[in-house]
Amino acid sequence: QVQLAESGGGLVQAGGSLRLSCTASGRAFGGYILGWFRQAPGKEREFVAEIGRSGGTFHADSVKGRFTISRDNAKNTVDLQMNSVKPEDAAVYRCAARILNGGYNYWGPGTQVTVSS
Repeated sequence: QVQLAESGGGLVQAGGSLRLSCTASGRAFGGYILGWFRQAPGKEREFVAEIGRSGGTFHADSVKGRFTISRDNAKNTVDLQMNSVKPEDAAVYRCAARILNGGYNYWGPGTQVTVSS
């Protein structure tokens, strides 16, 4: 199993940047596909980005060109670089992990991102 914990959330001005980090403990996570999700009040959880075991990435259209997911297996971290942040990006952001052909069964507790305008 893998345990995940996010950090780096906080208040950011619209148009600004923020970098979220997720650190894993327990089993090594090199074999996991990793993702970032977000959920705003009153809304369903939304997929943000995913990174594969070999570093291939996929970003939701809503964040493509602004957010970048990355991973460092040596540090057991997966990051989300958020640039050109918009008010609609405000949400609780959670990192998650899955095995190939599996669902996202491992989740961090989340970190709050607030955007001021």
